[in-house]
Amino acid sequence: MMTRVPRRLRIGAAAALLCGATSTFALNTATIVSSTLSPDCLEYRVVGICYWLYCTWTGCTVRTSIKVRHYIPDAVVSSYSNTGENPWTEVRAMSTSNPTAQAGGDGTTNHDNENNLAKFKNADVIGHPGGQLFSQFASSSGYACEGAGTAFMPYLLSTLDTIAWRYNVPEAVYPEALIPGMREIGARTSLNLWGAVYPRGGFLHQTDDHKSGAVVAQRAGDVVTRRGQLHVYQPLLANSRDGYWPAGALVESDASTGKWQELTPRLSSSCAVFPNNGPLTQAQQGDYAWALWRPYSCCQRRGQVFLGSVDFN
Repeated sequence: MMTRVPRRLRIGAAAALLCGATSTFALNTATIVSSTLSPDCLEYRVVGICYWLYCTWTGCTVRTSIKVRHYIPDAVVSSYSNTGENPWTEVRAMSTSNPTAQAGGDGTTNHDNENNLAKFKNADVIGHPGGQLFSQFASSSGYACEGAGTAFMPYLLSTLDTIAWRYNVPEAVYPEALIPGMREIGARTSLNLWGAVYPRGGFLHQTDDHKSGAVVAQRAGDVVTRRGQLHVYQPLLANSRDGYWPAGALVESDASTGKWQELTPRLSSSCAVFPNNGPLTQAQQGDYAWALWRPYSCCQRRGQVFLGSVDFN
């Protein structure tokens, strides 16, 4: 007779396997789903108490429920050089070449010391496919919140955002794009400047290809976590409601708005913001992908009327 393995043990074993997987590999849906088993990225915490008014025909009472906060993998953000070659193999058909978006790659002459030639990256933001496994994983810690992402939903495909992504129209004239020091990833003073968020397109100047991919991923995440941007995209945002506080706009280098888990060329079991101090593995074909984890807070409904919440800190 087969012995049933407890769910916590199965999750722990999968997480241990994830921690050991760090080599370059072909990125597929199964790998992405298993990457959600990351306690470091989840960062589950009890942060407060919610108050509810519960009424019956005999009268009303005040009930309480705990308020929790944790991160959720909302999307997979791919940043890659060759148009139509998203490193996530099962979704490549979503962003094939079209008459307005065909070629890709870098404007270089293969000299490592050249830093005045442009690199170009496509970017796709697609709903993370690991929702069901993640829900089981998060629920093992307690009550779990709902994210904004829908599995396999395309939120931004740069091949359909040609005017903004390839020509920087109209963002090339935004103050953030014209004034040095505004909206930058890293800092000039620390000699660790990866690049600027604006203009939020596929071109940038950066000799390190991994850093180029990260900057472009940050740009794509910046667009989809805001409403009313002059891009072709769908907002990756949820609406707040009683007892539910969804993630807002993504801000570079601010983990309280979102953090990144590298998926390829190196599968990581932890999350960080850009710039980070971890190993920067260079992809042979210039293709990178990260899972975008964003913070949500919520509490279980225990009455008809939400009276408010109190945070411990």
